Amino acid sequence: MTRTIVLILCLSLPGLVAAQGGFDALSVTTNGDGSQTYTLTLQVLILMTALTLLPAIVLAMTSFTRIIIVLAILRQALGTAQTPSNQVLLGLAMFMTFFIMAPVLDQVHRDAVTPYLEDELKVGEALARAAVPVRNFMTEQTRESDLALFAELAGDEPYQGPDDVPFSVLAPSFITSELKTAFQIGFLIFLPFLIIDLVVASVLMSMGMMMLSPLIISLPFKIMLFVLVDGWALIVGMLAASFYA
Repeated sequence: MTRTIVLILCLSLPGLVAAQGGFDALSVTTNGDGSQTYTLTLQVLILMTALTLLPAIVLAMTSFTRIIIVLAILRQALGTAQTPSNQVLLGLAMFMTFFIMAPVLDQVHRDAVTPYLEDELKVGEALARAAVPVRNFMTEQTRESDLALFAELAGDEPYQGPDDVPFSVLAPSFITSELKTAFQIGFLIFLPFLIIDLVVASVLMSMGMMMLSPLIISLPFKIMLFVLVDGWALIVGMLAASFYA
């Protein structure tokens, strides 16, 4: 019975829409100055659609990429397999991203969200203001060589200033720079643990214990070294400082 009612409603819905001339909630009003005003329901619909792009936005426009790569390399250098787990690393990377991006988010809230909620700005103006601090953050973390590379690939002339860089060039340049920086930091983190592995392997070979895996012996030494130097505080502090050096 329930399925029958749902089927009847679904079949009758197009007729009801046609009879009413469309949903008023999905209308767009053109103002006298040529600007357009969207109804609240349509704005919510656009917002819910934009939320589907949230993972891509987090990966492409924030500090998340650099942090998660460095943490993954650190776990690989320690040789602790799945400890910490992926969930722990993702949680740490996400909250560190919130911490690092807090000044940018505060500026977006102050310059765009608050005026929009108080009906001082329209949707387009609010989005334009919200994009400014995000673009500034991405530009500061992007190498000029990466910008030049993608500008050349796009066939653009050298840009006069950061504001002239289109987002289609800025986004891949930012991600490329973040990957390069993350692997540079990961290389420096990997070196001391690699030295421990080499020393342990050399000692075991000199003692004739070739059948014993050096990783089993070096693991407690690497964990002890990491704990003694307060490794997590050093890594987290270094990552945060790398964005505002």
